[in-house]
Amino acid sequence: MKATFGKTERLKSKKEIDILFSDGKSISKYPIRLVYKKIDFKEKTTIRAGVSVSKRHFKKAVDRNFIKRLMRESYRKNKYIVPNTTHQFAFMFLYSGKEIPEYSLIESKIREILQKFVTQEIEPK
Repeated sequence: MKATFGKTERLKSKKEIDILFSDGKSISKYPIRLVYKKIDFKEKTTIRAGVSVSKRHFKKAVDRNFIKRLMRESYRKNKYIVPNTTHQFAFMFLYSGKEIPEYSLIESKIREILQKFVTQEIEPK
């Protein structure tokens, strides 16, 4: 799997995001929460992912964009944890902390969340 995060891998459709939040399941490792759902896309991508940061806790767009950039980068580097499957998933990573995090914290939490996702959904007991 290439360590890229291209246009086809990004979750941008309002309709898909609404479905994701209304029917999706979630995994949480503070300060990051993953909301996911099986969705059929027209493209061949296995996973489409998006990131979000609360405007309530971070008033400045610069801070929100910085945290989103950290989250996208750590997902891009660690998406290999989720193996290629026949199912397609929509992911949304939400940052719920109140202070600007270090990259190492974000990366470790996203890695833990992806490993937990694999054990719950891809390889159930």
